[in-house]
Amino acid sequence: MPLHRGFATGPAAGRHTNPLVTAANPVLGADVSPPVHRLHAGPVPPDVAYQLVHDELLLDGNARLNLATFVTTWMEPQAANLMAECAEKNMIDKDEYPQTAALEQRCVSILAHLWHAPHPEHAVGCSTTGSSEACMLGGLALKRRWMRRQPDAGREGRRPNLVMGANVQVCWEKFCNYWEVEPRLVPMEGDRFHLDAESAVARCDQDTIGVVGIMGSTFDGSYEPVSELAAALDDLEARTGIDVPVHVDGASGAMVAPFLDPDLPWDFRLPRVASINTSGHKYGGVYPGVGWVVWRSEEALPEELVFRVNYLGGDMPTFSLNFSRPGAEVVAQYYLFLRLGWEGYAAVQRANREVAMTLSAEIEALGPFRLLTSGDQLPVFAFTTAGEVSRWNVFDVSRRLRERGWLVPAYTFPADRQDLSVLRVVVRNGFSHDLASLLVADVRRLLPELDRQGGPLQLPEEATTFHH
Repeated sequence: MPLHRGFATGPAAGRHTNPLVTAANPVLGADVSPPVHRLHAGPVPPDVAYQLVHDELLLDGNARLNLATFVTTWMEPQAANLMAECAEKNMIDKDEYPQTAALEQRCVSILAHLWHAPHPEHAVGCSTTGSSEACMLGGLALKRRWMRRQPDAGREGRRPNLVMGANVQVCWEKFCNYWEVEPRLVPMEGDRFHLDAESAVARCDQDTIGVVGIMGSTFDGSYEPVSELAAALDDLEARTGIDVPVHVDGASGAMVAPFLDPDLPWDFRLPRVASINTSGHKYGGVYPGVGWVVWRSEEALPEELVFRVNYLGGDMPTFSLNFSRPGAEVVAQYYLFLRLGWEGYAAVQRANREVAMTLSAEIEALGPFRLLTSGDQLPVFAFTTAGEVSRWNVFDVSRRLRERGWLVPAYTFPADRQDLSVLRVVVRNGFSHDLASLLVADVRRLLPELDRQGGPLQLPEEATTFHH
């Protein structure tokens, strides 16, 4: 009998070991370089591919020291495990993954209850890939409601408009561009860094589809006065008959204010608020990316924008721009709702605010800085240089802190306050008093070196702007 039969032929042909699971070869690993512009001819072992990608990612900043982002950078291992278990589940396939769909609907109801919707058990809303998509859905519903109020012939030559502050996130400018809505931006003025009621109403007319109020400006962490906006719009309707709804962009604050400022009216307690969005991946505590949008009632969401999906013999409304996306973040959001409850969320957000306010006070006490906000609303604060500082600017501080691993953004404010350049600190779960004290120590250490400069080394036009 021959010792070797050669390659198999027939039905068994080609049944060799999968080359993608071959053990790593150190010699091979030394010879492989990552592809930049085109695929290599053949595969490499998984350990080699992992190490090459892993090593390149070492050049990224440390997410835990990233004080620029509002996005969650730490979750419990159990939550991360759940996300890994659900990574392959497509959120849009509600027939195939009915329990994931059920968890999504539970989250919508929980948020509707948190935001005082009239009938939270019958809440109208959905998950999204983030607040940008959620904002666009809210804006699109506002536009369709405006179209319903105008006969086809009556809309000829007219353009809908949306009133908002110049401090809005760029997704609102995208919405206006994509859906042909005129953006009516209220500029910053003096020490007013966001929208005010008088300026908003002055820009409203019969073609205004809505006013956007922000619960937590990305520029300085301050809440916009949503209740004052609503009251002014009530007065406008009483005087003119013009009915302008409010959409609340609560990307961050809608998961902070309910727990820390429960007596502040900004949500569906105000009849003029038609819809609210939030980012589950910001102060909702989930890794990116998941957002949520909830409407006051079915009447606030035009029926023609709702697509119905049948699962387990039931009816699930869906209204989103994206189609396929992972269900992992939705599952993680439900895990956090279960894990923390109301008191847990309150404790987490309270700790964030306490760290932010302590840190802002210590930075102000250093002397060369002036606070714009203190972190007493969102756990976010902005500060600039004091008037006597001339040898360095906020961009120099940001650049030097990066040498120690801190990512603290420096940027200029928008139109009419572009003369103002600031640093901003975002405090999230996982950023402790201990880390805050280390940041203050590093800033204090840098000041003598900065004072020895002959002048600022980086100009505003050379800097990167952070809005997220």
